[in-house]
Amino acid sequence: MSQLAIHISDKSYINPANNKTKQIIKDLKINLNNNEFVCLVGPSGCGKTTLLNILANLDTKFSGSIELQPKHAQPKVGYVFQNPRLLPWRTVRENIQLATTAKPETLEFLLDSMGLANEKDSFPEHLSLGMSRRVSIIRAFATDPDLLLMDEPFVSLDPPTARQARQLLIELWTTRAHKVLFVSHDLREAITLADRLIFLSSSPMTVISEVPVTIPRKDRNQEIKIEQFRQQLFIDHPEITELL
Repeated sequence: MSQLAIHISDKSYINPANNKTKQIIKDLKINLNNNEFVCLVGPSGCGKTTLLNILANLDTKFSGSIELQPKHAQPKVGYVFQNPRLLPWRTVRENIQLATTAKPETLEFLLDSMGLANEKDSFPEHLSLGMSRRVSIIRAFATDPDLLLMDEPFVSLDPPTARQARQLLIELWTTRAHKVLFVSHDLREAITLADRLIFLSSSPMTVISEVPVTIPRKDRNQEIKIEQFRQQLFIDHPEITELL
């Protein structure tokens, strides 16, 4: 089983206003197993997006290591940002094709899986926010990454649209599983999606708890079971209460 070993011993910024150093991440260790869906939960501003940027090689100024085991190689990364970042002058299909050389039948499968088969020739201005975010998810999946990073991709969606998007995401992930690191501020969303929850401290960010989600996936559409698990989390792990 392949595993991604993440160890960020230090990530700091220098504040140009006072020339003082602020540590953002300290001695953070996370191991991701093959085809595992992991949700990161932590207070706003703690450094979650900074971590994703490091993993995507968008930020290289840190101390530590990111290793794909058993072989030592730079993992291939797909990134779904909060903002879909679609090019307005290209169609849905063209936006996806810019990121991948996947075969046409693969793209058709992905579009159909996310309920966008009829929108492949549409331009972004004709899409809802929920549709645009689904396009960005397809674009990331189409690269067949070793690691898929998702930075609160459903934030600001209305509850019914967010529920639909989460369900479509899990259906797609089930058929084309990857290691997923998903940032969420919504604990119920995280429980619905994850195999494992990782709770992060305020800055300087480090791991304070890791909890497997034991609800069978077939029961994750039952809100009462999600809420029961959430309440039990606070009882079993009082250290996470101040994070949420």
